[in-house]
This record gives sequence, structure tokens and C-alpha cells, in this order.
Amino acid sequence: MDMLKPDVILGSILYAVIGVVVLWVSFVVIDKLTPYKLWDEIVEHKNVALAIVVGAMFIAIGQIVAAAIHG
Repeated sequence: MDMLKPDVILGSILYAVIGVVVLWVSFVVIDKLTPYKLWDEIVEHKNVALAIVVGAMFIAIGQIVAAAIHG
């Protein structure tokens, strides 16, 4: 029943928000480092290979954030 305490729930929500912010900031930074806009390239030009790479990047950053929260 430790998981139902308000401080545990609030901490989980806070870490989730921090994880989403870190993911978004990392996408913006990588988007600025590339010579083209990632979102336009994926959506308008239907670049599936780039979408897979960005998806892999999201999974990797998500694992890093989860390890940082858990560890």
C-alpha cells in the first residue's frame, strides 16, 4: 500500500513530467543540430528511415531517464 501514498503519486507525476520535458528538449536540440527540420522531413516528405531513427532516439532517451529516476 506504499504506492497509494500522496507523496509517492506526486513524485511519480513529477518524474514523468521531467522525463517528457527532457525528451522534448533533446528532440529540439537534435533538430537544431541537423541541417534540415526533422518534423518536416518526417511528416511532409514521409521519410520513414528518419522516423525510425528518431523513434530509436526517443526510446534511448526514455531508458536513460528511467534509469536516472530509478537509480
